[in-house]
Amino acid sequence: MNLSDSRTAGQPLARLSAAEAVFNVLRSDIESRKLPVGAKLSSEATLAQQYGVSRSVVREALRSCTALGLTVTRTGRGTFVVADRVATDLVLGQYSALDLTEARPHIEVPAAGLAAERRSAEELETMRDIVAEMAGEDDPEVWVGLDSNFHALIAKASRNKVFENVVAEIREALASQSETLNMVADRQHASNDEHRKILAAIEAGDAATARLAMSQHLHAVGEALASILHPTSAA
Repeated sequence: MNLSDSRTAGQPLARLSAAEAVFNVLRSDIESRKLPVGAKLSSEATLAQQYGVSRSVVREALRSCTALGLTVTRTGRGTFVVADRVATDLVLGQYSALDLTEARPHIEVPAAGLAAERRSAEELETMRDIVAEMAGEDDPEVWVGLDSNFHALIAKASRNKVFENVVAEIREALASQSETLNMVADRQHASNDEHRKILAAIEAGDAATARLAMSQHLHAVGEALASILHPTSAA
C-alpha cells in the first residue's frame, strides 16, 4: 500500500501528514486486530517501502503507537503489538502524561509570570525567533525541538533554578508528548497560537497575563490528551 493511493492522492504529501497517515493505518490495523496482540510488525525499512515513505516517517508513527501503549519496541528483536486499545495513560519515558499534566501547572505557570518580569532582552529576542520559526516549520521533529527550547527558555528566564532544572529534567518527556499530540490530535497550529500569546505577555512584562496564557496552553494540552485517552468523556 503506497500512501499516494490513499486520501492524500493527487496532493503533495507533507512529512507530518505522511506520519499521520502511517500512524492511522497502523492504529486501525491494531484496533481491528488485523495486527493481533503479539504480532511482530515489519521492519522500518519494509514499512517504509510498503507505504512509500521514508524510514524517519515510519519511525515517528511507531513512536506514537508506543506512546499510546499499542506497541513496544525491543532492541534487537523488533516492534510488537501489546494491546488493541489505547492505554489509559501515555508512556513518555520515565514519566507519564498524567504525571506531566498534574505537575506542569505548578511549574510552568509561575515560571511564565516570573519570566515576564525577569527575562533579559537577549532571551526575549530568542523567544521571538523560536516562535517565528515554529510558525513556518513543517518538519515535526524540528518543531518539537523548538517547542522544547521555548518552554526551557521561559523556565530559565524566570531566574528560578528550581523551575529551570525541573523543566530540563522533564524536557524529553515533554518532547515525546508534543510529538504524539501533534500527530494524533493535530495540536501544532493551536500550539503556535498559544505560544504567541505567551510570548506577547512576556514581551509586555505582564506577569498576570503570562501566567494566564501559560495556564490556558497547558489546559488545552490536557484537553487534547483527554480526547485521545478518554474520547467518550472528552466529547
